[in-house]
Amino acid sequence: MQASSSGLARNPRLAEVVLALGGFGIGTSEFVIMGLMNRVAEDLAVTVPQVGYAISSYALGVVVGAPLISAFAARAPKRALLIVLMLVFAVGNIASAMAPGFWSFVGLRFIAGLPHGAYFGVAALVAAGAVPVDQRARAISRVMMGLTLAILIGAPLGTWTGNLFGWQIAFAAVGIIALLTALLIRLWVPVQPFDALASPLRELSALIKQRVLVTVAIACIGCGGMFAIFSYVMPTLTQQAGMSEALGPLVLVIFGLGSIAGNLIGGRAADKNLMRAIPATLVWCAVIQGLFYFAANNVWTGLLFVGLVGTSMALAPALQTRLMDVAEDAQTMAASLNHAAFNGANALGAWLAGLVISAGFSWSSTGLVGTGLALCGLVIFAWGRWLEKRTFATAERYQ
Repeated sequence: MQASSSGLARNPRLAEVVLALGGFGIGTSEFVIMGLMNRVAEDLAVTVPQVGYAISSYALGVVVGAPLISAFAARAPKRALLIVLMLVFAVGNIASAMAPGFWSFVGLRFIAGLPHGAYFGVAALVAAGAVPVDQRARAISRVMMGLTLAILIGAPLGTWTGNLFGWQIAFAAVGIIALLTALLIRLWVPVQPFDALASPLRELSALIKQRVLVTVAIACIGCGGMFAIFSYVMPTLTQQAGMSEALGPLVLVIFGLGSIAGNLIGGRAADKNLMRAIPATLVWCAVIQGLFYFAANNVWTGLLFVGLVGTSMALAPALQTRLMDVAEDAQTMAASLNHAAFNGANALGAWLAGLVISAGFSWSSTGLVGTGLALCGLVIFAWGRWLEKRTFATAERYQ
């Protein structure tokens, strides 16, 4: 076991900033392509819908990479693992910028997505281990701040520079951010003890733990509404509310500000009372996303509710902390699964919203999809709590 008694950082805030920088790079890489689709399609001689394959390829890399890396790197020192993940991410993005053709670009986006879930999962564990136990969720929320700042700053800035100088520069810049993060992790993130008994089999055991699966299901379904609205927010506001396309960057900024507020409030609420914070946030999501259906008929109320929908990010630190509580020995796997589940929520929300719009409903009907998914998440939470109490009651009866 490595020499470190507690893993507490001499300067935990600085360690969190470094970890958040990696999250900023990852978030920028994930979201910037949505604003560069026309340029990518033109340069690689494909249609805009085909560029969607690259987005799906990245998401598939997240879903595949999170459990595999968590299992097979179970005994790796966490700081060293974070450095390797950032180096792989850097290579994937720099190579994406140099892709000679469309299908190679799609394949390289898959590679770039592989470290995504594992990085956030391990970073959450490191951040939580570097502070006192009653500050874990807030530490996790500060690391997640990198992702929300990517929505607020990284993706809009990358979109602007990519459209001005070529889409390749956006991915190359992300690669440079990843290389810088790897260096700063080595300098400022504390070494933490690793479990010599860890193994791939023990990490994979998280996949059969009832409470882990319930929490992952809440993330995958309950968070889908935010992505349902966000995926179609531009056509909703331009075609239904009559917003000028020139206000597009403002939409991203407002959503990003809402995400930051939700992330910080969610972390504080989770530290105060985790098992109340999760259902309360799901109820909030159901209400706000449902009201978006009406608010999107007007530009200014629509913009206001874009920010409120962004506060749905409050679920992220709460669910991440819950997974750490119920994972038992499979901490790395459970923490990484949260981000794989969020990518599943992204795919599910966008798909269901697309079906509803294609069926002839209004653009803002994405808000009703969001309400339905949040309520489903609430039902899953209640069902999981019932199963948990029944299991504990049965165990006590046979003691």
